[in-house]
Amino acid sequence: MSNKTPAHSSDQVLPDPDSPAVATTDGAEADAEAAALKRAKAETIGRYVAMFFMPLVMVSMMISGYLGTMHAPTPHDMPIAVTGTAPDARAFAEALEAADPDAVDVRIVGSDEEARGLVLDREVSGAVHVAGGAATVYTAGSAGASQSSTVTGMLAPQVLAQGLTLGTEDLAPLPAFDPAGLGAMFLATALVMAGYLPFSVTLSNSPELLRFRRAVPLLAGWAALVAALVWTVTGPMLGVVQGHTLEVLGIAWLGVFAVGAVQLLLTRFLGPMAVIAAMLLLTVLGMPASNMSMSVYTMPEFFTFLHAFLPMPAIGEALRSVLYFDGSGVGSHLLVLVVGAVVALVLTLAFDARKRRRNPDAGPPPVTVPSLHGGPRPATRRWRYTALLFFPLAMVTMMISVMLGAMSSPAPRDMPVAVVGSSVEQAQDAVDGLDQSMPGLFDLRAVGSADEARTQVRDRTVSAAFVLPSAEHPSATLVTNQAAGASAKQVVTAVFGQVAAGQQTELTTEDVAPLSTTDTMGSVSMYLAMGWVMSGFMIIIVGANAAPRSRPLRRLVPIVAGWAVFMSAVLWLIAGPITGSISGHFWPLLGTGIVAIFCVAMFSAVLERLIGMLAVVPAVGILMLVGVPASGGGLSIYMEPEVFRVLHEILPMPAAVESIRSILYFGGDTVGAHLVTFGVWGVVSLALVMVIDRVKPLRTGSVPHEPDVDEPEPVKELALV
Repeated sequence: MSNKTPAHSSDQVLPDPDSPAVATTDGAEADAEAAALKRAKAETIGRYVAMFFMPLVMVSMMISGYLGTMHAPTPHDMPIAVTGTAPDARAFAEALEAADPDAVDVRIVGSDEEARGLVLDREVSGAVHVAGGAATVYTAGSAGASQSSTVTGMLAPQVLAQGLTLGTEDLAPLPAFDPAGLGAMFLATALVMAGYLPFSVTLSNSPELLRFRRAVPLLAGWAALVAALVWTVTGPMLGVVQGHTLEVLGIAWLGVFAVGAVQLLLTRFLGPMAVIAAMLLLTVLGMPASNMSMSVYTMPEFFTFLHAFLPMPAIGEALRSVLYFDGSGVGSHLLVLVVGAVVALVLTLAFDARKRRRNPDAGPPPVTVPSLHGGPRPATRRWRYTALLFFPLAMVTMMISVMLGAMSSPAPRDMPVAVVGSSVEQAQDAVDGLDQSMPGLFDLRAVGSADEARTQVRDRTVSAAFVLPSAEHPSATLVTNQAAGASAKQVVTAVFGQVAAGQQTELTTEDVAPLSTTDTMGSVSMYLAMGWVMSGFMIIIVGANAAPRSRPLRRLVPIVAGWAVFMSAVLWLIAGPITGSISGHFWPLLGTGIVAIFCVAMFSAVLERLIGMLAVVPAVGILMLVGVPASGGGLSIYMEPEVFRVLHEILPMPAAVESIRSILYFGGDTVGAHLVTFGVWGVVSLALVMVIDRVKPLRTGSVPHEPDVDEPEPVKELALV
């Protein structure tokens, strides 16, 4: 046997490595590899752009819209009816127009009855009857509590300036079970969310459901489910809605269906960007135009135009008509919803038909979020659709239950107020007497010095101080702190005004920290804080799906740190130069915003590591839906259930609101304590992320997308058209 092994068998022919054919093949392979690398690089860049673009647009749009319209609402062309004896009515109307011609649209009507009818029909915001040296101002509290106070605030000074005796009458007061009129507002907000949210998520997770013949019946069933849910929560559970069951259910169903139909159309034209368009039309523009939280006549004039056809105003005004005005005027608002739904569905059909003609074999959009929980795509459609249903259902349930439950019956509960006498003993006697006459409303504290009481008001230890009359000061004095909470000031002013009147004592007021002219509602701190919090959790939620390679901590921490710096600066620009809501305070707001955004992002990363995109539910629930009532930014925490006072000291949103208030109005006196709150959330969350990454494999690529075991294979079955 030979020890020599032939290098090649007789029939083997190896190509010459230097031959042109080999060189061409190698070159083609190299070109293909380079092209693949180029595509991969472009895809990576595109994913990171999406990671930053979506949160930037959504946060900037939301905060710009709210701050730009609601930081300092001012009346413009507010319709006011004037009636009475001819010379008196005309003289009053001319004086009212001369005082501020841009604020009012005055119309003189022939009779007191006609003026009342216009107010009840909401054709005018208020009316005044002038006769016999007296003037009676008519308002309708059920048409909007803020509108009523605005009308009274405009008309009362004119009445007094002309030497007339002032009288007021609320022709349609709010019911005792909904004293703030928030039932219709929160119902409308929840219904709009229920309309646009499901299809936005469905497009990314289960686009086969957007086929027209599937989407419409699914939308009809979803609208019925949501209508029953919101009625159950607002009616039997919270008692904010009483009676009008069929009307409320019908409006709720129609509202969700109409908004969903519009969103279905938007998904056809805009794809994943439809959620941004929905937020713009339905929330950013819809809320200021709704006439629900604040009168539309105090918004920029453009919103008066939008009020006539956007879904949010139509739903809110329809519910208001049914709940507070026995259905008067509901028809026109329902017509807006019906026409909107029909037009949207017809345009969707037309779009689908055009697409089918152009490409008969077109399949559905690609699945970009195969799994809502962050793991492998569910093996069956049953589990996938269950998660898809849970996501919007949980969001709507939290919105209507937590927010409305916290704020539906605002009344002082143990609100701290100092009572000042010439001695502590005298003050204590007054405290004992006041406690008996209004038990449970205030936590009254006897103080012997007015200066000490002012200090307590300024440092927010107490909400106000009531200084008893003395020989040196025969009138009583109420010391307030508007910058610490406009709602608390309104309450103590009203209550202690009655106390002084009962004692037949004149009451003077003193505000230790009035709000600025660019923040007349005290809402700037809340909206800017919302921007910080939204920036923190959205970069995590969007980034985990758009750019999963960003998830490892070594990449995530520097990305989030840079994002926090960038968004804190952007939000200051929105609040400052762009909307004029604040002036100055750049460095303290920038620094505090950076810390807030970073720490909220770390907390959101914990949730995202555990449950994927479903982290939106607890993140929004804890940070926003619970955080906003607990912040005291819109309503004093002493006018809400007691649990929110505890949460006020713990959650990031209250820390953000109080930090901004402290910076804007109190020289940053409490910022350090709130930075500690942020730090605890950030450090603990970062530690938890490290632990989770050790015990749970970290996904850095797209979620695996295997067909469901019961998913039909033919493309036409999945096609949208």
